Amino acid sequence: MTDFLATPTGTLVLVLAQALLVVGFVMISMLFLVYGDRKIWAAVQMRRGPNVVGPWGLLQTVADAAKYVFKEIVIPAGADRPVFFLAPMLSFVLALMAWAVIPFDDGWVLANINVAILFVFAMSSLEVYGVIMGGWASNSKYPFLGSLRSAAQMISYEVSLGLIIVGIIISTGSMNLGAIVEAQDGDWGLFNWFWLPHLPMVVLFFISALAETNRPPFDLPEAESELVAGFMVEYSSTPFLLFMAGEYIAIYLMCALMSLLFFGGWLSPIPGLPDGWWWMVIKMAFFFFLFAMVKAIVPRYRYDQLMRIGWKVFLPLSLAWVVIVAFLAKFEVFGGFWARWTIGG
Repeated sequence: MTDFLATPTGTLVLVLAQALLVVGFVMISMLFLVYGDRKIWAAVQMRRGPNVVGPWGLLQTVADAAKYVFKEIVIPAGADRPVFFLAPMLSFVLALMAWAVIPFDDGWVLANINVAILFVFAMSSLEVYGVIMGGWASNSKYPFLGSLRSAAQMISYEVSLGLIIVGIIISTGSMNLGAIVEAQDGDWGLFNWFWLPHLPMVVLFFISALAETNRPPFDLPEAESELVAGFMVEYSSTPFLLFMAGEYIAIYLMCALMSLLFFGGWLSPIPGLPDGWWWMVIKMAFFFFLFAMVKAIVPRYRYDQLMRIGWKVFLPLSLAWVVIVAFLAKFEVFGGFWARWTIGG
C-alpha cells in the first residue's frame, strides 16, 4: 500500500480521498447548521421549529434539499442561459475551494501553503462574481439591483477584513494558518490566544464577516421588503439550492477563520487538556451560534447605514490598528505580546 501511494496514481487517489473527506465534512455540517439556524431562530421566537422529519426534525434539511433537487427549474424569458446556470455553480464551488487551506488539527490540512490567507481571500473575492452574474443573467431589474448591492457590500467589508488580518500577520510573521495557531500556543491556555492582544478587532471581524456573507442584519442584497428576494429572485430548484449552500459554506468558513485567527484553532483553552480537532469544531459551532443569534435578535440595517459603517468607521479603525500593532510588535511591548514571531510563539 505504501509503495502504491508513492506512485503518481497513488498520490492522486490520496489527494482525491482527502478532498472528498473535507467536502463531506463541510456538506454534512451544513445540513445541521441550517437545522440549528432554524431551531435557534424558533427558540428566540418561542416556536418549536423543525420537529417532524426524522428524530427531533434532524432530517428536515435533507427533505428540503431533496425538494429543491426534484423541483422544476424555471428559466426567465430572455435570460442568458449559460451565465444563468454558471453563476450558482461558481458561488458554490468557490466557497468549497477555500476550505482546501483550513487546518483542523496540526497537519490536518488539504493544502498546507504559506499564503493560505491570500488563497482564502482570493476565493472569497471571486464569489462576488457569482452573485453579479446571477443578477445580470436573470434579465430582471430586482435581481440586478440586488447583485449590485452585494458587489458593493462584499468589496467594502473585504477591505476591513483584510486590514484586520494584516494585524495578525504582523504579530506572527506568517500567512500560514497553521503557523498562526502555533503562535497562540502557550502555558496560559486561552489567554495566549490572539483575542486578547487583538481584542478590539475581534468585534470588527465578526461584524465584517456578517456583512461579507450577506448575513442578517446586513442581508441587504436579499432584502425581501425592497427587492423581493434580491439576486436569487429568479432562481428555483437546484440553482437556488447551490446559491444557498454556497452562502452557508461561506458563513461556516468565517467561523473557521475566527477560530484560527483569534481563538487558537485546535488548541485547548485550558492548560493540561489535550489539543485536538474537536476544539476546532466546537469553536466553529459556537461562532455559528452567534451568527444565528444575531439573525434572530438584531433588526436589519438600511443600506446607507451599512456602507457608512464600513467606510467611515471600520476602515479607519482597522487601518489605525495595523499601525498600532506594527509599533507594538516592532518595539516588543510587554515582552513581545504582539510579536509572537520574536519569542517563537
